[in-house]
Amino acid sequence: MANQMEKLASNLNLGALGKAKELRNRLFFTLGALLVFRLGTFLPIPGINPISLQQFFEQQSSGILGIFDTFSGGALGRMGIFALGVMPYISASIIMTLLQSSIPALKTLKEQGSKGRRKIIQYSRYLTVIIAALQGYGVAVGLESLQTTTGNVVLDPGLFFKVTSVITLVGGTIFLMWLGEQITSRGIGNGISLIISAGIIANLPSALFSTLDLGRTGELSISFILFILIMVLALIIFIVFIEKGQRRLMVQYPKRQVGNKIYGGQSSHLPLKINTAGVIPVIFASSILLLPNTMSGFGADSSSDIFFMISSYLGRGQPLYMILFASMIIFFAFFYTGIVFNPDEQAENLRKYGGFIPGIRPGEKTSIYIDYVLTRLTTVGAIYLSLVALLPEYLISQTSIPFYLGGTSLLIVIVVMMDFITQIQSHLFAHQYEGLLKKTRLKGR
Repeated sequence: MANQMEKLASNLNLGALGKAKELRNRLFFTLGALLVFRLGTFLPIPGINPISLQQFFEQQSSGILGIFDTFSGGALGRMGIFALGVMPYISASIIMTLLQSSIPALKTLKEQGSKGRRKIIQYSRYLTVIIAALQGYGVAVGLESLQTTTGNVVLDPGLFFKVTSVITLVGGTIFLMWLGEQITSRGIGNGISLIISAGIIANLPSALFSTLDLGRTGELSISFILFILIMVLALIIFIVFIEKGQRRLMVQYPKRQVGNKIYGGQSSHLPLKINTAGVIPVIFASSILLLPNTMSGFGADSSSDIFFMISSYLGRGQPLYMILFASMIIFFAFFYTGIVFNPDEQAENLRKYGGFIPGIRPGEKTSIYIDYVLTRLTTVGAIYLSLVALLPEYLISQTSIPFYLGGTSLLIVIVVMMDFITQIQSHLFAHQYEGLLKKTRLKGR
């Protein structure tokens, strides 16, 4: 373990961090933005009875609302201004991604490069406002119907509360969307993913203490808690192993003569990751399943049969919930991989530069072969994502273990942190490369 930590430190080259001014500024900006996000989770929307709200969430924390509260960084449990989190933006991104493959106008925009992508992002923002407004109104109506032994959750129900709640929640989502984009452009890593991860990490200590407290009170045996901790550690190792795994296709470049010199003849690799889609399929599947379950959670005290059916069949650990969750993960794994990796483009690029895969003819045959290998890898990756997300989910549904120790939350945090570290390494290597170039120029003079 010590050797692995030394190796990680040497890879990061932390000593060079103090010399890389741009990287240091980016890190400080990222930390500052995440701090603003954490502070916002503690600012409640007006008109809420905090005691009644806390009592309600203590009853619902082990259900689907506990999952939503995880993605919002605890803001939903406190009914903060960031209670909706970035889920409306993720839902809008899912819809826009699906529409790009079915609407010719959006497909044309996508092919126009950066200008077209900016247009699509703008449409996603508009759609985010609409989704956030609908969800905010649903949350406001749901809050007004909640009653506990300490009184109503809403102090003064009515039109004014609904309007102020919708405006506050929509404003919070728009601010988080903007903050995530600022982190992506001016900080380190993907801003939206980091915001979700920050919310999960902030609640991990309390989840660990809650689990240990269950052992102290006798609700869980010590041996079972040790089993859970060992399982979490094994899950982390397994996630890192799979995320680092890749299939390398050998690419050969022929020799060519230019004047009296011979170029080419070298070989390289085309790396294909086992899980090309990363954590996106799990986030997409979770966000879709959260929509009906959130409404049923707030309508739990209602006499409507719809809320009862949703909570009965789509509750945590229920067979229909597990089947839908796994099916959506597999679908989005293949769908998102098809978007970010195009075998036809890869085959065309290889042909353009004279490269070929040994034993495979350039052009269409190469594209078919790459697609065949990628399909097999994506199948393994989709099964891996489903197992990581569902196996701990089943254990959590059968016990009182907090959701923060589940497979979905661990998967999101680990994948995002791995990407975060990779980007830090890239900035450090770029800084060292620039330093070497400057030294070379000085010596040349």
